[in-house]
Amino acid sequence: MALDQFSDVVQRCQALSADKYSTEDHDVFMAAGRTCIEEGNGAQVLSIVLDDKNQDIVRCMAWNLLPPLVQVLLKKEHKNLPHCLAIFNHLLEACRPKELLIGLLEQLEQEEPAAIAESLNLLLKPLQKVLQRLGSRKASSLGMALSSVLEQVAKLPVPHTKEQEEDDVFSLCRCCADLTIFVRPFVQEAKQDSFIGNGKPNESLSGKKMLAIPDGVLLDKEELRAELLKFCMSTLSRPLLEVQLNDPDTLAFSPLRNFATEILKNLNAIGESVPGLVHQPLSKRKEAPGFLEEDVRYPKESLASLAHLVFVHHLAADTFPCVFNPVFCLRCNMEHVCLLLSRTEEFRIQKGLELYEKSLVRVEDGSLPAELLEIKTFLTVPQNLTKVMTMCPRHDLRTKGLKVFQLSIDKFDLEAKYNFFKFMLKTSNHSGVEGYIIKNIRSQIDVALRPGNSNSWFEGIHLLPLLRLVFSLPDGPETDLLQYLDRLMESLNLLRYLVIRDKVTQNKTGIWTELYEIEDRFMKPLRVGINMSRAHYERELRNTMEKKKRNAKETSVISVSVGDETLPNMTSESQIQALHSALHTFDMMESVLVRTEELTEVKAAI
Repeated sequence: MALDQFSDVVQRCQALSADKYSTEDHDVFMAAGRTCIEEGNGAQVLSIVLDDKNQDIVRCMAWNLLPPLVQVLLKKEHKNLPHCLAIFNHLLEACRPKELLIGLLEQLEQEEPAAIAESLNLLLKPLQKVLQRLGSRKASSLGMALSSVLEQVAKLPVPHTKEQEEDDVFSLCRCCADLTIFVRPFVQEAKQDSFIGNGKPNESLSGKKMLAIPDGVLLDKEELRAELLKFCMSTLSRPLLEVQLNDPDTLAFSPLRNFATEILKNLNAIGESVPGLVHQPLSKRKEAPGFLEEDVRYPKESLASLAHLVFVHHLAADTFPCVFNPVFCLRCNMEHVCLLLSRTEEFRIQKGLELYEKSLVRVEDGSLPAELLEIKTFLTVPQNLTKVMTMCPRHDLRTKGLKVFQLSIDKFDLEAKYNFFKFMLKTSNHSGVEGYIIKNIRSQIDVALRPGNSNSWFEGIHLLPLLRLVFSLPDGPETDLLQYLDRLMESLNLLRYLVIRDKVTQNKTGIWTELYEIEDRFMKPLRVGINMSRAHYERELRNTMEKKKRNAKETSVISVSVGDETLPNMTSESQIQALHSALHTFDMMESVLVRTEELTEVKAAI
């Protein structure tokens, strides 16, 4: 029945010109042809499609046969496969390319990883062939095709282990390899030449040199480069930003590493300087009339991914001039690090930490001047690091964050360290981080007090404003001592260190001049706070123990927190244990305070 309908509509249309085909003709041709293919009549359809008398009909209407053909080719049904493959290949040559493009892109839409991989593997080469048939005015069509392909690739899970990449369990590696082959001829077509024939340079999309060619062709190449640039930027964001690449020592042949390398080569081929892209944050913003805004053409997340590939994995390292100063590279990368660390996704945080570490290790210790702290990112990145160190769910990333945080401190010169410590004490709002800063202050004072190491920032009049920030209680005697435990213990340890290490007669740190102020502003309120807190917790302990004796219903008496997390309701035994622990903490704090008071009294009397 369907075959008869298909033959009838073809015979009827043979006598008509293409512009005379009716809507009904199109509908019958499409419906009957698809049914014929689905029912296994591929041989008969092939005969009709190849008939010379039917080529006008094929050119106008046969692209509608793509859906059933693609389904047969994907299923690899042996009985009907050869005929359907022959029909498919003929349509690629005979049908109008724009209609073929639409039909092929519609067949890309899949949901399951295996189906996506099979669909891309089958259709990318035909898509490439159809696009090449469009001639020089293919840029927008290529952009549409690349966008559709990347939408499919984005649905594939990324491998997280070396074994997953080796086995390509999610088919991402295979799809990336197919995509590399697909885009290669278009990159070659858009490839940037260096000079025009008379030796004069000509400006390209990125401001580089290109061959002098007619205006129309020049515009076509510009548009082609713009679409390829958009493609490269998209791949840098996904999948490459989400993938943790394996180094050659870990995985000798890495498909994803090869894909990343090809993307960087493509950027260079279309006239985009990889060093220029990495250093974009410090470059003068370029005007490119007729094209997208800079932040759209060069998405910040894609540039951050590019910087990570270059500085962490050393891809395209041969394109970087050796004259680039490590401090200059750090300044550029701070924008990228800031962006990555500001996100909550763990893979972005990890890459931000890796990029920051690699950018810092090349910088000489104690060489970064205080002027850098006037640059916003040099203050924003530590704030983002603080969140990573205190809130990131992964222990390894918190540990890595602390390591990189200390590395960044080590790179500052003395004045920069001093200003940085002041900034962090005022803004971190986290006891653990503030305690860590105070520990660093103690280390710097210790170095300054050694023979021959005198400096003006961690002793004398400069040090006193910093000490006033350290020796303070946020809420006076009513300060939550458990919440500020890390900060308070480090403050007490620093105070005890100063009165032991700095002699009254020398007073290099100014501690003995400031001691009365410290006693009034810090030590006395702290003692009152310890007594108040101890009395409160002793009362809660008594109440809890009495309730337990009366076999009262177990409910939480106090809110117990670890960091910023409030613990769930506890049993009476757990409450009692927590209250005893708090009382022990107050005893420990008081012990250090008493010892410090004794030392100040003894030394002051000498």
